[in-house]
Amino acid sequence: MKILMIEDDQKTASFVKKGLMQEGYSIEHAADGEDGLHFAATRNYDLIVADIMLPKLSGFTLIETLRQKGVQTPVLILSAKSNVSDRIRGLQIGGDDYLVKPFAFSELLARIQALIRRAQSQPLQTMLSVEDLKMDTLRRKVCRREREIELQPREYSLLEFLMRNAGRVVSKTMIMENVWDYNFDPQTNVVEARICRLRDKIDKGFEKNLIRTVRGVGYAIG
Repeated sequence: MKILMIEDDQKTASFVKKGLMQEGYSIEHAADGEDGLHFAATRNYDLIVADIMLPKLSGFTLIETLRQKGVQTPVLILSAKSNVSDRIRGLQIGGDDYLVKPFAFSELLARIQALIRRAQSQPLQTMLSVEDLKMDTLRRKVCRREREIELQPREYSLLEFLMRNAGRVVSKTMIMENVWDYNFDPQTNVVEARICRLRDKIDKGFEKNLIRTVRGVGYAIG
């Protein structure tokens, strides 16, 4: 299980990171809101633990931006702000839980475990959308605006993976492991070739291109 911790207080960050690593979690740490937003939007995590009072970008703005981008990773808010209004705001903008500092590590761990269990138990969405692109996974039907798009099975799987990670950059390695289900071969251009075909069907003839290449990182949709 991989957790992103966004916390500017080094003492708190070190304490939490050490405890979670001892519990078997893989932890990445960002010390400000801008780095935290970049990590959360471009990498896959099972959970995000975020402070509210962060340098460069507040935790509230970070969470709002992630949800606007379509990133649905569960977020546990850690904050010294104990006002009811702050807790309500944190949950209303897309936070999944709110824990006030100071806290017992045992409670933090229990809340993390509960959020991850909840996320894993949720059924996959069957209706996906990115702007005017729609996918019905039960009928295996894809439309952009009113035009139905015919896809080959591998193209469909690739598009579904991109749409389930809308707003997030996915690497070639992630695509190979999730769409082709085998280890990444850096010499193959199978991902680039399939992305090119998918672009011809999804973006050609429309004003806006939905599939983006992020040079040196991977691909994103939206």
